[in-house]
Order: sequence, then C-alpha cells, then structure tokens
Amino acid sequence: MEIIEATDSNSSTSEEVILDEEKSLQLKKSGNQALKEGHDAEAARLYTLALSYSPNSTAILCNRALVYIRSESYGLAIADATSAIQIDPQMAKAYYRRGTAEFALNRAKAARKDFKMVCKLVPKDRDARAKLALCEKAVKEAAFAEAIQSEATMPLSATINVGSIAIEKTYDGPHPYGSIMNEVPLEDVEKERGFFQPGYCPLEFVMAAIQRFKDQKLIHKRYVMHLLISCKNYFESLPSLLELNVPQVGPDGDSKPRFTVCGDTHGQFYDVLNIFKINGYPSSNNPYLFNGDFVDRGSFSVEVILTYLLFKMACPDGIYLLRGNHETKNMNKIYGFEGEVRHKYDEKTFELFLEVFEHLPLAATISGKVFVTHGGIPVEPVTLEDIRKVKRGREPGDSGLMSDLLWSDPQPFPGKAPSKRGVGYSFGPDITERFLQLNNLEVLVRSHEVKDEGYVIEHGGKTITVFSAPNYCDSMGNKGAFITFGADCKPNFTQFEAVPHPDVKPMAYAAGMAGMF
Repeated sequence: MEIIEATDSNSSTSEEVILDEEKSLQLKKSGNQALKEGHDAEAARLYTLALSYSPNSTAILCNRALVYIRSESYGLAIADATSAIQIDPQMAKAYYRRGTAEFALNRAKAARKDFKMVCKLVPKDRDARAKLALCEKAVKEAAFAEAIQSEATMPLSATINVGSIAIEKTYDGPHPYGSIMNEVPLEDVEKERGFFQPGYCPLEFVMAAIQRFKDQKLIHKRYVMHLLISCKNYFESLPSLLELNVPQVGPDGDSKPRFTVCGDTHGQFYDVLNIFKINGYPSSNNPYLFNGDFVDRGSFSVEVILTYLLFKMACPDGIYLLRGNHETKNMNKIYGFEGEVRHKYDEKTFELFLEVFEHLPLAATISGKVFVTHGGIPVEPVTLEDIRKVKRGREPGDSGLMSDLLWSDPQPFPGKAPSKRGVGYSFGPDITERFLQLNNLEVLVRSHEVKDEGYVIEHGGKTITVFSAPNYCDSMGNKGAFITFGADCKPNFTQFEAVPHPDVKPMAYAAGMAGMF
C-alpha cells in the first residue's frame, strides 16, 4: 500500500479549524517528502506537528505509524494505528499498519485478525491477502512447534550429512585444504570438518573467501554448512556473558593495545570491509566485538555473517559476536535475511544459521569495566551472574532478561517507560547508574539505533550507542562509527562514511514482506 495522500477532515465548519487543517496538510506533505527521501526522524517530527493541528487525521496517524514501523518502534506504530481505528473503524490502512507491527513482534494471531479486517474492507487487495496468508502460516507453525516441543527432536546440525553434498567440478572458489582439488571432494569428511574447528580454519581460505564475496560470488554450500555446524557447537559451549580483556600489545609494534567495538552492520558488507581497511583485520592483537544485527535490511548479509564466522574459526580470540534482535527468526523473515539465504543457498542453510544465532552470547564485559550488549539493560536490578546464566538455544520471548538485552533503549529522563518498540521498557540514567554500580562497571555500550554521527553519548557519559552501518539502507545519510578501548578502557571514536557497493538495493530479498513497508 502507498502512503496516503488524500486529506481526511474531521473538522467543524469554523474558520479557525479550516486554517488548522490547511496547516496540517502542508506539514503532512512535507512529512511525506521526508519519508520518501528516507529521513524518518524528520518525517515523524513533521507528522507529529501536523497532528497538533489536526489530531483526528487518520491519514497522518497512519503515515506516522509507517515511520515508526520503518524505525522498528512497533509499540508507537500500534498506538497510532489503534487511534486511527478508533476514529474511523473502516480505515483499512490503519488495520494494515497495526497488523504489520504486530507481525513484526511475532504476534501472528493479532496480526491475522487485522489483516482479515483489511481483506473484508478491501476484498480485492492482493497484498493484504498475501499478508493474511503469511499470518496464517505463522500461526500454524507456532502451533506445530508448541505441539512437538516436548518431543526429543534432534537439531539439523546433529543430523545432516554434510559429506553427501557434492562439490561440482564447475566450482572455481577457494577450498580450505588448498587451491588444488581432486576431481572428487575429500573422502575423509572428518579431516575436512577439522578445517572449520576453532583456531584451525586457514587464514588463506578466509581471505580468499572475502575476495570471492567482493567479486559477488559465494563459497560452496558444503563449506558453509561445515562452518555453521562448527560455530553452533562452539557458541553453545560459551556462557551468555563473555569476559574479555584489552590485549597486552597492539596490532603492530608502533600501536598501543586496543579493543574495537562495532555496532550494527546490517548486511552492509562493503562498509564492513572499509572498517577493516581503516582499523585492520581481526587478530589476537587487534580484537573486535561486533554487537549484534549483522544481518537484515542490507542485501549482503550472507557475506557479512560468513566473514565474521570465518574469522571466528580462524582466530577465536580475534573476533567476538553478540546476538542482536535481528539474529532472530521473525526479524529474518521480515527484513530479508531468510530470503537472501534461500536465494544464495537454500532452506537448510537458513535453518543452520538460526541454530547459530540462537546460541550467540548476549553480552560481554571488557577488562571488567565496560559492559556491552545489543539493546540495553533491564529496568529491575540484575547482576552479571544473572546474565551469565540466561538460557540460550531459543528465540527471545516478549519479556524477560534476554528480551531486555536485545530490545531495550535508553531514555533521557529518570525511571522507566514502556518501550516505543512494543517490547520491554526504556531505561533512564538512574537505572544505568544503578546497574553499573551494582556490577562494579564504568560504562554501558549498546547499539540498536541509527545515529546521525555514528554514535551518541548519553546518561552523563555512562551510556554509549554505537552504530556501524553508514548511510543506513542507502537512504539515512548517517555516518558509521566504531569505538576503540585502550588499556584504560576510555572510549575513542572513529567515524566513517559509506563506500560504494554493487547495485543491489536494501531489502532486495524481502519478497513477500516488502509491501508491508
């Protein structure tokens, strides 16, 4: 569905209200233009101002709901859509917006109800019927999963026979055991699997794979599956909270020790390569922590996550990965990663990616001073030991400690408030201070939100947001940034601009879901 352009008037006949409607229409048109250009924050501001002149405009409420959906503020989107429905129960677009936000929050039953209403109001809308079908499928899948959850089902990683996957003679990509390959794949599958164990993946293979990704080619599915199974088993052995340290020496003889923290990279592979160009490749003396949201939106997500995982198996203490809210099944379904994996590999490969994501750690400390997690912290007091014990190997729920770590956002005023995202709460500076004091920490580093300058410092210097995807979705115009921590654990910021990439648009593989946005 398109952005509503028609004027909705609920005004009386007074001259003053008519003037307000005219002002509101002007602001709405400006908001539509800002939205078209990808300036979501400005669009939301303009729509909010327009609503101050015409608070009952269902068109503006629906347009602002669309902005909130694009920025993953699903709670605010639901509130706006619900307000529009209360004003006009026949407003199909309002049900559409609310259903979209509910589906994003994995509330398939609620979304199904709204899309049924859209189909009733607009029977010939094919897009709405497609969305209803997706909701019906999600409801059935959830019911099936619930029915078998008590059964002892083996994960795909434990049952798949990777050795049965043939390597075609036409494959001209790199091999972990050298550039020369026999006419048939290695018969010793166990030996082949050994190349993908932590610390044994040849760096030459990693660099050759990266070059192949740059050339818009892929490494063979057989090697990807070996890699994913090994990474799943490795991450499963780790605690939910990592305890990391700034290395004793720097990347080379002339540099000081440092530990680099990056925020969301969202499938922007060529910008990830630019980070490495600026700051060096991961190594024991140049460690990185990537703070979640490696995939989705950007259309080179496969290349991004495979690069991280290959480095992880080549040099386990050179790169660390934390789970973000986009390393989840529902987000991948909506924002493109599932479609991308299916396009570049197949469904079973996507299943293995999900197993890896479910076992990623949730948080880390650096030298006992810096706490890093993707979203934020709970509004109730928790200790590092509580976080260390969080059970993984599953999708996050609507509430709980895992959900808080993945979804929370800071707010400038004290206390807590319901999250704009529709999951959990926002936390104020007092909550940050209490958490840090309770756990003898100095600063919280999180990601999860695009920032114009690539980073922002809040809560009196106690909370830092870092975002490493410049010109997010090819439209936001923001800078990217990363943080380096020295031996004193004081943050140093490096900003960078977006670099060119092949002409593949963001969300290119989100077929079947793109219409929601």
